[in-house]
Amino acid sequence: MAINRRTFLRSSVASGLAFAAPGLLRAGSGRKYRTALIGSGWWGMNITGEAIQSGQCKIVALCDVDQRQLDPAAAKVERLTGDAPKKYRDYRELLEKEKPDIAIVATPDHWHPLATIAAVKAGAHVYVEKPIGHTIIEGRAMVNAARAAGRVVQVGTHRRISPHNVSGMKFLQEGKAGKIGMVRAFVLYGGGPEQPQPNEEPPAGLDWDMWCGPGPLRPYNRKMHPKGFRQFLDYGNGTLGDWGVHWVDQILWIMEEEWPRTVYSSGGRPIKGPPVFTAKEQTTDAPDHLLTTYQFEDFTAYWEHRQFAGNPAEKAENVGCYFYGTKGTFHMGWKRGWTFYPVSRGQKEIHEEPQLNEPDQQNIRGLWVDFLDAIETGRRPVCDIELIHRSTNMSLLGMLSFKLGRSVRWDGQNERIIGDPDANKLLRREYREPWVYPKV
Repeated sequence: MAINRRTFLRSSVASGLAFAAPGLLRAGSGRKYRTALIGSGWWGMNITGEAIQSGQCKIVALCDVDQRQLDPAAAKVERLTGDAPKKYRDYRELLEKEKPDIAIVATPDHWHPLATIAAVKAGAHVYVEKPIGHTIIEGRAMVNAARAAGRVVQVGTHRRISPHNVSGMKFLQEGKAGKIGMVRAFVLYGGGPEQPQPNEEPPAGLDWDMWCGPGPLRPYNRKMHPKGFRQFLDYGNGTLGDWGVHWVDQILWIMEEEWPRTVYSSGGRPIKGPPVFTAKEQTTDAPDHLLTTYQFEDFTAYWEHRQFAGNPAEKAENVGCYFYGTKGTFHMGWKRGWTFYPVSRGQKEIHEEPQLNEPDQQNIRGLWVDFLDAIETGRRPVCDIELIHRSTNMSLLGMLSFKLGRSVRWDGQNERIIGDPDANKLLRREYREPWVYPKV
């Protein structure tokens, strides 16, 4: 791995600033940001909780197509703050009437692009969840819209600011694991065959047509909403598009890369079984396991996920990245921190415990503080939209290769697949009317 000292110092300074920022912000800025939440499910409310805790955000409005999520979320905000946020079913009406300073976009993945682009055009800074979109050209449109509007857009890849991830990044970039020749990222869980779930009429209070939005209008099925949508490829990109974004982002961040040269995926559903989609019932349709190879100039990276068998055979936990270097193996994990396993006999393992925030054991808090500081100083945030567009592309290219059944050569500069017109057609998709695919 080639170490760019200037990049290393810049990322280190940004991370250090983020952890120092809470006191600076409270002491140095009296501004209260009018903040709106678009997508009031459990994860959106986790983010909103950190916005409230910052002391600099007044939650003025919430938006959700499901009244069963919207009403309890609004009641919780009022209980925590004493303020009663206005409730909306359509984010466009919220943006027009409330004109928030900050918008949190925590919708299902297929809604991230339109809501983010509309928010920055309305003058809001945006904290959007990962992955930033469902297709690659949507992501480029989001980057372009943020730059044209001069708005800060932070993405929820909070591992770039988690203390043990930052220290692990420094350990690797300082060469303490030697030259890295291979990286393996993985999420390995148990599971078994999948049984179809009957389709139903949408429950009262849920606008199912609006939930599907620019995606296909499938029959309502409780496997999809409120939490299962990422395993339906009309709305998400499976485990690689969900968990995978965090860990392929760690690869780009630590190895100081922007994109791979080639991508190849293989996988399927030998355990879950063939997808079922009829007028009466449905299963998910994402692969129950996937192996993706990313070829970079100086190393090879692999993604592996399984939804069966778990990971009882390895010492480390069932998520993270192994960085394989000339001096040993480094595991960057989550709830167990990181561990370096030296190759030389007699050397002791090196371990660092994580520092995680409750109630979700993540590090949204530091990322939100960094977001506010970026707004106030005009700098790019740690998880800037351009950076995480590239990480999202890693996941989307892996799924694109899986759907095609062949490898692709990626021109990251021009964001095109080389010599493969059929593959390039999958860089975007048709939106369902009346929604219009964003222009680049």
